[in-house]
Amino acid sequence: MAEITRNGEDFTVDAATIAEGLDLPEHAIARAMSTGAITTRTERGEGPDEGRFRLSFFYRRQVLRLTVDSDGNLLSRARFERSQN
Repeated sequence: MAEITRNGEDFTVDAATIAEGLDLPEHAIARAMSTGAITTRTERGEGPDEGRFRLSFFYRRQVLRLTVDSDGNLLSRARFERSQN
C-alpha cells in the first residue's frame, strides 16, 4: 500500500506512517482511531497553498502533521506537542 492515497476528498494514510509519526506501535493505530484516542483534521490550502492539503493526527498532546499535494504525495512531515491551555 502507498503511504498516502487519495480517493475524492478523502485521504488514507498507512498505519505505519501514523505509528511512526506518533511514536506508537502500528497495531495500536486502528483501535486508537476507533475509540477516538487519535483524532484527525484535514485542511485544504488556499491562495499560494492551493493544491496542498494538511493532514493532522492528534494523540494526547502529540500532533503529527503531513502536508501532501493533490495526488497524496508527501511534501513535508512534522511532529510536535500541543501547548497546554
